[in-house]
Amino acid sequence: MQTAYIVVTIVTVLANVAIVVADLMRANFVLANGAEVGVPQWSIPALAALKTAGAAGLVLGLLGLDMIGIAAATGLVAFFTGAVALHLRTRVLHNIAFPGTYLALAAASLTLAAATQ
Repeated sequence: MQTAYIVVTIVTVLANVAIVVADLMRANFVLANGAEVGVPQWSIPALAALKTAGAAGLVLGLLGLDMIGIAAATGLVAFFTGAVALHLRTRVLHNIAFPGTYLALAAASLTLAAATQ
């Protein structure tokens, strides 16, 4: 179980770091998706900061600060639950797999962090 926790959490961290970089670079797909679901462009850096904090917290969890890792994973689950809900509310379903994948990774990280504690 410990190996699964480490692997899944590292994948979750890397995925979040990748999307944070895209957010901060104002990648076209980020801006287009945000516009499609009604997220204002000015909020993208703040959303990137939340994802950065979540990824950093997961790393701290891997380094032995278990409760911080669990809190970070919980925050990412809440964040991406909101993203999926926003996609559903705005009926933008053609790319819902992206926030859904991030949600699944965060949920798996949370489940495994709690199980290995």
